[in-house]
Amino acid sequence: VQYKYYLKMKKKVLVTGVTGQDGPNMVDYLLKETDYLVYGMTRRSSNINLSNCESFLNNERFQLVYADLTDGGSLDRLVQEIQPDYFINFAANSFVGCSWDMPEHVMDTNAMGTLRCLESIRRFQPKCRFYSAGSSEEMGDVDYSPQDKAHPPKPRSPYGVSKVASRFLVKVYRESYDIFAVHGILFNHEGIRRGEEFVTRKITKSVARIKCALDRDESFQPLQLGNVDSIRDWSDSEDFMAGVWLMLNQETPKEYILSSNETHTVKEFVSLAFQEAGIPGLWSGEGLDEKFRIYEENKILAEINEEFYRPGEVDILHGDSAPIREELGWSPRFSFPDLVKRMVNNDLEIAKKRTFSP
Repeated sequence: VQYKYYLKMKKKVLVTGVTGQDGPNMVDYLLKETDYLVYGMTRRSSNINLSNCESFLNNERFQLVYADLTDGGSLDRLVQEIQPDYFINFAANSFVGCSWDMPEHVMDTNAMGTLRCLESIRRFQPKCRFYSAGSSEEMGDVDYSPQDKAHPPKPRSPYGVSKVASRFLVKVYRESYDIFAVHGILFNHEGIRRGEEFVTRKITKSVARIKCALDRDESFQPLQLGNVDSIRDWSDSEDFMAGVWLMLNQETPKEYILSSNETHTVKEFVSLAFQEAGIPGLWSGEGLDEKFRIYEENKILAEINEEFYRPGEVDILHGDSAPIREELGWSPRFSFPDLVKRMVNNDLEIAKKRTFSP
């Protein structure tokens, strides 16, 4: 009875998108850094994948709950039942490339989903602090670099538009209903929980596949890529969780950018990933004929495929996170080489287990 009362008195955090990348990283952070109760929300599915949740599924302070951003009633029920002190929304249709294939779903999940979260809070738990996950894709066709919070929104994809809409919905609800709500703009962030459809994970998974094939002296298909000259500001997702939590625990709501403050091309990511696996290579050729080869050999490791070009390319994203570093004391732990190393080594371990398991 005393233990149940103890749990009842704890603060509660509702985290959506708990089977993705940022959601489980946030849960790990909260279970380590606080003594709060954490509720991880996911959609009901006939084939639910909880592989990213293995580190905390059996933690006594964690509970898996079910709702959907496209179903306002399910969100209402959760907020009424849990009465969360914090609501952190990481759920989204977050793959930019597919947002042209299913723009209605992206807008419904990302923009209307944010609206449904805010409405549930407004009606059933107005003291709850809300975090909305923004994106550097809101910047889009940038005017200047690095991009700061004053940069105008110029999205070039339905995904980017959905995040801009979320940003302004958060602003309207904060100002209209005095809700503590912030929309943090997170520049590109990756990690070992990154989905395989994203280019960084596609690269590191292919590096592991090719490494295993080379070790067995077998043939392999080269990595297929689109615009390798894209410039991005990459960070490790795990580093951003502390920044999100700092934003949520300010005295008054203020929004910030989270970024590494440095840029790298997709080419650089590819070169470093293969190098980390012990396969140094060299880029050569131009345009669609550009290829990444093993030094002094004619084995092609990566090549360009125009199928992976997007209808609207974003050439450069470069964040300015100086304000949150100076005002809230946030700083990243992992460098760009650290990020690539962690992702490559993780995929090498997975590939070895698949290859050599009985």
